[in-house]
Amino acid sequence: MDYVLNDGAANGARLGLIVLATDETLEFEARQVLASRDVQLLHARIPVASEITPETLAQMDAAMPVAAGLLPAGLDVIGYACTSGATVIGQARVAEQIRSVHPAIQVSDPISAVIAALGHLGVRRIGMVTPYVARVTAPMCALLAASDIDVVREISFAEGDDRRVARIDPASTRAALLEAAKAPEVEALFASCTNLQTFAIIDEVEAITGLPVVTSNQALVWHLLRLAGVDAAGWGPGLLFRT
Repeated sequence: MDYVLNDGAANGARLGLIVLATDETLEFEARQVLASRDVQLLHARIPVASEITPETLAQMDAAMPVAAGLLPAGLDVIGYACTSGATVIGQARVAEQIRSVHPAIQVSDPISAVIAALGHLGVRRIGMVTPYVARVTAPMCALLAASDIDVVREISFAEGDDRRVARIDPASTRAALLEAAKAPEVEALFASCTNLQTFAIIDEVEAITGLPVVTSNQALVWHLLRLAGVDAAGWGPGLLFRT
Protein backbone atom coordinates (compact mmCIF):
# COMPACT_ATOMS: atom_id res chain seq x y z
CA MET A 1 0.00 0.00 0.00
CA ASP A 2 1.24 3.50 -0.81
CA TYR A 3 2.03 5.93 2.00
CA VAL A 4 2.75 9.63 2.40
CA LEU A 5 5.71 11.15 4.27
CA ASN A 6 5.60 14.26 6.42
CA ASP A 7 8.19 16.26 8.40
CA GLY A 8 7.88 14.18 11.57
CA ALA A 9 5.84 14.19 14.77
CA ALA A 10 6.14 17.97 15.24
CA ASN A 11 6.17 20.76 12.68
CA GLY A 12 8.04 23.15 14.97
CA ALA A 13 11.49 23.15 16.51
CA ARG A 14 13.44 19.93 17.03
CA LEU A 15 15.56 19.90 20.18
CA GLY A 16 18.08 17.28 21.29
CA LEU A 17 19.27 16.60 24.84
CA ILE A 18 22.21 14.59 26.11
CA VAL A 19 21.05 13.60 29.60
CA LEU A 20 23.15 12.05 32.34
CA ALA A 21 22.47 8.39 33.07
CA THR A 22 21.84 9.37 36.70
CA ASP A 23 19.45 12.25 35.95
CA GLU A 24 15.82 11.69 36.96
CA THR A 25 14.58 15.30 36.95
CA LEU A 26 15.39 17.17 33.76
CA GLU A 27 13.08 15.32 31.38
CA PHE A 28 10.17 15.55 33.83
CA GLU A 29 10.59 19.31 34.23
CA ALA A 30 11.21 19.90 30.52
CA ARG A 31 7.91 18.21 29.70
CA GLN A 32 6.13 20.75 31.90
CA VAL A 33 7.36 23.52 29.59
CA LEU A 34 6.80 21.71 26.30
CA ALA A 35 3.51 19.92 26.98
CA SER A 36 1.05 20.54 24.11
CA ARG A 37 3.65 22.66 22.27
CA ASP A 38 4.64 22.05 18.67
CA VAL A 39 8.21 21.22 19.71
CA GLN A 40 9.96 17.87 19.48
CA LEU A 41 12.36 16.97 22.30
CA LEU A 42 14.59 13.94 21.75
CA HIS A 43 16.91 12.48 24.40
CA ALA A 44 20.06 10.40 24.56
CA ARG A 45 21.84 9.25 27.73
CA ILE A 46 25.52 9.57 28.57
CA PRO A 47 27.29 7.32 31.09
CA VAL A 48 28.48 8.96 34.32
CA ALA A 49 29.49 7.73 37.75
CA SER A 50 26.92 8.36 40.47
CA GLU A 51 29.60 10.00 42.64
CA ILE A 52 30.05 13.48 41.19
CA THR A 53 33.63 14.76 41.34
CA PRO A 54 35.72 16.80 38.88
CA GLU A 55 37.36 13.55 37.80
CA THR A 56 34.13 11.66 37.09
CA LEU A 57 32.64 14.68 35.34
CA ALA A 58 35.70 14.95 33.08
CA GLN A 59 35.21 11.34 31.98
CA MET A 60 32.10 12.36 30.05
CA ASP A 61 34.26 14.21 27.54
CA ALA A 62 35.29 10.99 25.79
CA ALA A 63 31.71 9.68 25.78
CA MET A 64 30.21 12.86 24.32
CA PRO A 65 30.48 11.99 20.60
CA VAL A 66 28.97 8.55 21.20
CA ALA A 67 26.01 10.04 23.07
CA ALA A 68 25.59 12.76 20.43
CA GLY A 69 25.60 10.07 17.75
CA LEU A 70 22.51 8.50 19.31
CA LEU A 71 20.51 11.62 18.42
CA PRO A 72 19.05 11.89 14.92
CA ALA A 73 20.31 14.29 12.28
CA GLY A 74 18.39 17.43 11.38
CA LEU A 75 17.94 18.88 14.87
CA ASP A 76 17.87 22.63 15.43
CA VAL A 77 19.92 22.60 18.63
CA ILE A 78 21.47 20.09 21.04
CA GLY A 79 21.96 20.60 24.76
CA TYR A 80 24.42 18.74 26.96
CA ALA A 81 22.48 18.60 30.21
CA CYS A 82 25.05 18.83 32.99
CA THR A 83 25.87 22.12 34.68
CA SER A 84 28.94 20.91 36.53
CA GLY A 85 30.05 18.71 33.64
CA ALA A 86 30.06 21.61 31.19
CA THR A 87 32.01 23.63 33.73
CA VAL A 88 34.70 20.99 34.19
CA ILE A 89 34.92 19.85 30.56
CA GLY A 90 34.57 23.38 29.20
CA GLN A 91 31.73 24.88 27.20
CA ALA A 92 33.76 25.16 24.00
CA ARG A 93 34.94 21.55 24.31
CA VAL A 94 31.36 20.33 24.80
CA ALA A 95 30.29 22.12 21.63
CA GLU A 96 33.31 20.77 19.74
CA GLN A 97 32.56 17.18 20.73
CA ILE A 98 28.88 17.44 19.78
CA ARG A 99 29.72 19.11 16.48
CA SER A 100 32.13 16.30 15.65
CA VAL A 101 28.94 14.29 15.03
CA HIS A 102 26.46 17.06 14.15
CA PRO A 103 28.51 19.66 12.27
CA ALA A 104 27.51 23.32 12.58
CA ILE A 105 24.62 22.62 14.98
CA GLN A 106 23.81 25.11 17.71
CA VAL A 107 24.84 23.80 21.14
CA SER A 108 23.94 24.76 24.67
CA ASP A 109 24.62 23.52 28.17
CA PRO A 110 23.20 24.60 31.54
CA ILE A 111 26.05 26.87 32.66
CA SER A 112 26.09 28.66 29.28
CA ALA A 113 22.30 28.91 29.46
CA VAL A 114 22.42 30.32 32.99
CA ILE A 115 24.98 32.95 31.98
CA ALA A 116 22.75 33.91 29.04
CA ALA A 117 19.67 34.00 31.29
CA LEU A 118 21.33 36.21 33.90
CA GLY A 119 22.47 38.54 31.13
CA HIS A 120 18.94 38.59 29.73
CA LEU A 121 17.61 39.55 33.18
CA GLY A 122 20.32 42.19 33.60
CA VAL A 123 21.73 40.84 36.88
CA ARG A 124 25.33 40.25 37.96
CA ARG A 125 25.30 39.53 41.71
CA ILE A 126 23.71 36.24 42.65
CA GLY A 127 23.01 33.88 45.51
CA MET A 128 23.78 30.32 44.43
CA VAL A 129 22.38 27.06 45.78
CA THR A 130 23.97 23.77 44.73
CA PRO A 131 23.94 20.14 45.82
CA TYR A 132 27.67 19.81 45.07
CA VAL A 133 30.74 19.10 47.13
CA ALA A 134 33.19 22.01 47.38
CA ARG A 135 35.54 20.63 44.70
CA VAL A 136 32.71 20.85 42.17
CA THR A 137 31.29 24.19 43.29
CA ALA A 138 34.61 26.06 43.23
CA PRO A 139 35.22 25.77 39.45
CA MET A 140 31.65 26.92 38.81
CA CYS A 141 32.11 30.04 40.94
CA ALA A 142 35.33 30.75 39.04
CA LEU A 143 33.62 30.32 35.67
CA LEU A 144 30.79 32.64 36.67
CA ALA A 145 33.31 35.21 37.91
CA ALA A 146 35.08 35.04 34.55
CA SER A 147 31.71 35.94 33.00
CA ASP A 148 31.36 38.97 35.32
CA ILE A 149 28.86 37.22 37.57
CA ASP A 150 29.62 37.59 41.26
CA VAL A 151 28.46 34.82 43.61
CA VAL A 152 27.89 36.89 46.75
CA ARG A 153 26.31 34.04 48.71
CA GLU A 154 26.83 30.32 48.20
CA ILE A 155 24.89 27.54 49.89
CA SER A 156 25.52 23.85 49.21
CA PHE A 157 23.99 20.59 50.36
CA ALA A 158 27.48 19.02 49.95
CA GLU A 159 25.99 15.87 48.41
CA GLY A 160 28.28 13.88 46.13
CA ASP A 161 25.88 11.09 45.12
CA ASP A 162 23.81 12.18 42.13
CA ARG A 163 21.19 9.53 42.91
CA ARG A 164 20.54 11.25 46.24
CA VAL A 165 20.49 14.68 44.58
CA ALA A 166 17.48 13.52 42.55
CA ARG A 167 15.68 12.92 45.85
CA ILE A 168 16.36 16.29 47.51
CA ASP A 169 12.92 17.66 48.35
CA PRO A 170 12.05 21.00 46.72
CA ALA A 171 11.23 22.33 50.19
CA SER A 172 14.92 22.01 51.08
CA THR A 173 15.95 23.90 47.97
CA ARG A 174 13.30 26.52 48.70
CA ALA A 175 14.71 27.06 52.19
CA ALA A 176 18.24 27.35 50.82
CA LEU A 177 17.19 29.88 48.19
CA LEU A 178 15.39 31.98 50.79
CA GLU A 179 18.51 31.90 52.96
CA ALA A 180 20.69 32.94 50.02
CA ALA A 181 18.30 35.82 49.29
CA LYS A 182 19.16 37.39 52.66
CA ALA A 183 22.55 38.58 51.41
CA PRO A 184 22.08 42.33 50.88
CA GLU A 185 23.75 42.55 47.45
CA VAL A 186 21.92 39.63 45.82
CA GLU A 187 20.10 40.58 42.60
CA ALA A 188 19.00 37.07 41.56
CA LEU A 189 19.03 33.48 42.79
CA PHE A 190 20.52 30.51 40.96
CA ALA A 191 19.80 26.86 41.80
CA SER A 192 22.35 24.69 40.00
CA CYS A 193 22.10 21.06 38.85
CA THR A 194 19.76 19.44 36.35
CA ASN A 195 18.93 16.69 38.86
CA LEU A 196 17.67 19.18 41.46
CA GLN A 197 13.86 19.51 41.57
CA THR A 198 13.05 23.21 41.24
CA PHE A 199 10.06 23.92 39.00
CA ALA A 200 7.54 23.65 41.85
CA ILE A 201 9.21 26.42 43.85
CA ILE A 202 10.48 29.00 41.32
CA ASP A 203 7.40 31.22 41.23
CA GLU A 204 6.90 31.01 45.00
CA VAL A 205 10.48 32.00 45.83
CA GLU A 206 10.30 34.88 43.35
CA ALA A 207 7.07 36.09 44.98
CA ILE A 208 8.55 35.93 48.49
CA THR A 209 11.92 37.52 47.71
CA GLY A 210 11.11 39.82 44.81
CA LEU A 211 14.18 38.39 43.06
CA PRO A 212 14.34 36.45 39.79
CA VAL A 213 15.11 32.76 40.19
CA VAL A 214 17.14 30.92 37.56
CA THR A 215 17.65 27.16 37.67
CA SER A 216 19.69 24.83 35.50
CA ASN A 217 16.69 23.10 33.91
CA GLN A 218 14.66 26.26 33.47
CA ALA A 219 17.56 28.13 31.86
CA LEU A 220 18.57 25.23 29.63
CA VAL A 221 15.09 24.71 28.20
CA TRP A 222 14.69 28.49 27.77
CA HIS A 223 18.04 28.74 25.98
CA LEU A 224 17.39 25.77 23.69
CA LEU A 225 14.09 27.29 22.61
CA ARG A 226 15.71 30.70 22.15
CA LEU A 227 18.49 29.26 19.98
CA ALA A 228 15.87 27.41 17.94
CA GLY A 229 14.06 30.70 17.30
CA VAL A 230 10.98 29.81 19.34
CA ASP A 231 8.98 32.54 21.09
CA ALA A 232 8.40 30.73 24.39
CA ALA A 233 7.11 33.65 26.44
CA GLY A 234 4.92 32.34 29.24
CA TRP A 235 5.75 28.70 28.63
CA GLY A 236 7.78 28.03 31.76
CA PRO A 237 8.13 29.15 35.37
CA GLY A 238 9.75 32.30 36.60
CA LEU A 239 10.50 35.80 35.43
CA LEU A 240 12.89 34.40 32.83
CA PHE A 241 9.96 33.03 30.81
CA ARG A 242 7.89 36.17 31.35
CA THR A 243 10.40 38.62 29.85
